[in-house]
Amino acid sequence: MKNVDLQQRKEAATPRGVGVMCQFYASHAQNAELWDVENRRYIDFAAGIAVLNTGHRHPRLISAIQAQMEKFTHSCYQIVPYESYIELAEQINQLTPGTHAKKTALFSTGAEAVENAIKIARAATGRSAVIAFTGGFHGRTMMGMALTGKVAPYKLGFGPLPSEVYHVPFPVELHGITTANSLAALQALFRADIDPKRVAAIILEPVQGEGGFYAAPFDFMQALRKLCDEHGILLIADEVQTGFARTGKLFAMEHYAVTPDLMTMAKSLAGGMPLAAVCGRADIMDAPAPGGLGGTYAGNPLAIASALAVLQVIKDEQLCERAQILGDRLKEKLNSLRTKVPHIADIRGLGGMVAVEFNDPVRAQPDADFTKRVQALALQKGLLLLTCGTYSNVIRFLFPLTTSDELMDEALSILAEAMQQA
Repeated sequence: MKNVDLQQRKEAATPRGVGVMCQFYASHAQNAELWDVENRRYIDFAAGIAVLNTGHRHPRLISAIQAQMEKFTHSCYQIVPYESYIELAEQINQLTPGTHAKKTALFSTGAEAVENAIKIARAATGRSAVIAFTGGFHGRTMMGMALTGKVAPYKLGFGPLPSEVYHVPFPVELHGITTANSLAALQALFRADIDPKRVAAIILEPVQGEGGFYAAPFDFMQALRKLCDEHGILLIADEVQTGFARTGKLFAMEHYAVTPDLMTMAKSLAGGMPLAAVCGRADIMDAPAPGGLGGTYAGNPLAIASALAVLQVIKDEQLCERAQILGDRLKEKLNSLRTKVPHIADIRGLGGMVAVEFNDPVRAQPDADFTKRVQALALQKGLLLLTCGTYSNVIRFLFPLTTSDELMDEALSILAEAMQQA
């Protein structure tokens, strides 16, 4: 089988709206390595967009899924329930920030978790409005698109979108937006557009994913918590991309002295199996009536078996600590390239959630073309990278946290070559 043949079949059989980055097709993978159908090897620093914190085909996940397949693959939890759903909910309730009583509902995708978090918030508060932030990404469903703070490509041609969703600037000092600016924008919104007593929730990513790996400032998160408490607004932390050891903590909200009312999670929760969750204060989670939450595949038993194994792997292999070690090595390498690559405008990241941002060194403006060149050259050399950011001038690194030291050295060497050649 040749990549070019599969590409022709793909173009004939699937719509262009499903954008595909690579022109090659996966054959097999192991941990942080992936091979295409022509047996070319790649180091995978995309990890299925942050899904593979435990790597491709971790043996403990495979064993857990195989064991569950010997029992049953589906019953629909809302029809015939099973213990593993309850066990995973118990563990999530225990592991998420805060000592208050919590409950967890399981779903299939991150966007589905976000949709249900909004449903829960509206049911609990009796309010309808929601506030999100520019640069945020919350999914491709209708409510997910409405919450997402980026038009192209996510919203083009899909309107009208759900109403009563408002956006304010996310604090990114590199782009001239401070915590004070964002808080002032919130107050202006309350004066001009929406009574805060009609706002059900404020939703944000502790570290913006698609938006550029910008971490929310500590004082901003504290101010949001205070503002939400003042007006009876629920604070929703979207941890779909940041969760499960990526930032050096099990959840990114652990970096802040702030407890959210609701949390969404997905991606690396089940190590490649489709599974998502909403966890929150027990009284809030109980607001929807019976039957108001769920889904045919929500909490699939195979995915749950994988998720239970993921949590054990993170603990046993100390992946929170590993994220910090690998992230520090990457940042050290990037910083060593500053004098050789004048396009580097910023290097940032919590734990293993690291990004490098590129600007044109003459105009001091975001340089998306340079970023694309780095990505393309790295891919030619066998390193798979993702870009992101409002201006498409950021490379984000989502290496599996199980990446070996030797493979990390190889990847950093390729990265340095690509950046200098670009």
